[in-house]
Amino acid sequence: MLNIYNTMKRDKEPIKKENNDKNINLFVCGPTVYDDAHIGHGRTYIAFDMIKSYLEFIGYSVFYIENITDIDNKIVNRAKKTNINSEELANYYENRFKEDMEKINVNSVNHYPRATYHLNEVYNQIQILIDKGYAYETETGVYFETSKFKDFGKLSNRKLDKLNSHRIAIDPTKKDPKDFALWKKTSEIPYYESKWNKGRPGWHIEDTAITEKYFGPQYDIHGGGLDLIFPHHDAEIAQMEAISGKKPMVKYWMHTGFLNVDGVKMSKSLGNFITIRELLKNWDPMVYRLFVLSTHYRSPIDFSSKSLEQASKNLKRLKKAIVNLKKTILYLEKIDLKDINLYSEKLNQLNSVKTDFFTQMDDDFNTPRALAIVLSFTKVINSYTKNINDKNVDDRKIDIRDMEFLKKALDFLKDFEYIFKLDLFEENEKNFEDNSAQLLEIISYTREKLRKENNYKLSDDIRNKLNKLNINIEDK
Repeated sequence: MLNIYNTMKRDKEPIKKENNDKNINLFVCGPTVYDDAHIGHGRTYIAFDMIKSYLEFIGYSVFYIENITDIDNKIVNRAKKTNINSEELANYYENRFKEDMEKINVNSVNHYPRATYHLNEVYNQIQILIDKGYAYETETGVYFETSKFKDFGKLSNRKLDKLNSHRIAIDPTKKDPKDFALWKKTSEIPYYESKWNKGRPGWHIEDTAITEKYFGPQYDIHGGGLDLIFPHHDAEIAQMEAISGKKPMVKYWMHTGFLNVDGVKMSKSLGNFITIRELLKNWDPMVYRLFVLSTHYRSPIDFSSKSLEQASKNLKRLKKAIVNLKKTILYLEKIDLKDINLYSEKLNQLNSVKTDFFTQMDDDFNTPRALAIVLSFTKVINSYTKNINDKNVDDRKIDIRDMEFLKKALDFLKDFEYIFKLDLFEENEKNFEDNSAQLLEIISYTREKLRKENNYKLSDDIRNKLNKLNINIEDK
């Protein structure tokens, strides 16, 4: 049974669907596209990409949406500085964001809806909130009246009467500083026409407008970083539950921990701000992905060159184990296995490893412990395959379960790859093919040298052994 930590309840709980329903709707807050994505963004999106993969591995069908905030003051201000159209700027950085995600194998998002493509849904939600008495209009915009929603702050566990405004500038037209904007009036380009005059949508209303369109007023999982709990996610809950009258808006709230750089909060002002693009100039994208998954998604993660180097070593260990498995399986397939004795210790060990791995994954996606189990198992694989390859197989007793263990171990690593998505097999298949071709060239060259030295016996022995492997060589 998969257990998920629910931020709303501050505890883990089993994921449950009525009537054995296997469909899950997942929404994760997407980027505001005014700059390149940084490694903190990557941490969150890698985590939820893994979460979707695991949910699908255990039998769920997941529809994953990540919104694109393509209208925001940050976008407008950056467009002014660069002297280009704000829509053009947003498109540019949206494309770069998707390119970055593809490089780190965050490719499971089903739909990236843009905020500006859902303004009709925004208008509809604002009008309902006004009609129900949860919102009011002033000369500066339309605002959600937080005092009207008694549960406001229930996700962050903050009491409304003890909250200070999260806004830097206090708007004197609002009834209460804690009220937040649904519609911000402005005649500055870009703006959009509405019944409440020209303006732009508030940040929070974009998300509920999108999720209600695709999922309805209630759905399964909402994800994002810890920094979004207040005020963003609290505001989303207030909006949607006020509109629909249904609770809860979301069954499971999931949040990723903060990312620090060498123990310090990442910040442009501190000069330790790192974009994904900058990082990938020097590091393999899969090293970064493995680094992220080496820490539990809810825990703070400390980025450093040392931690990336360790992830790089672990990635090489995983690849080496797969190469060794493939080579040994290919080797044993070409010979007659003799003197078979039934022996099941290694298979029992593999089954124990698999049980431990999935137990950790079912415990709120505990990837660091699951990874540790797999890395430990690579030692068993490498030792076992070395023992076979270092001896003359014809002179030792081969258990029929040698081959069974090797194939099942390879299948398990394929399952691991499906969940962690580290490109372990694609690269190894290419390298294995390239190495095989180079090896044959070396063997051919060696035989040619032997024949020139009239050492025909050794040359013929090499040829005969290759023929047993269905590799036929004809001498000129």
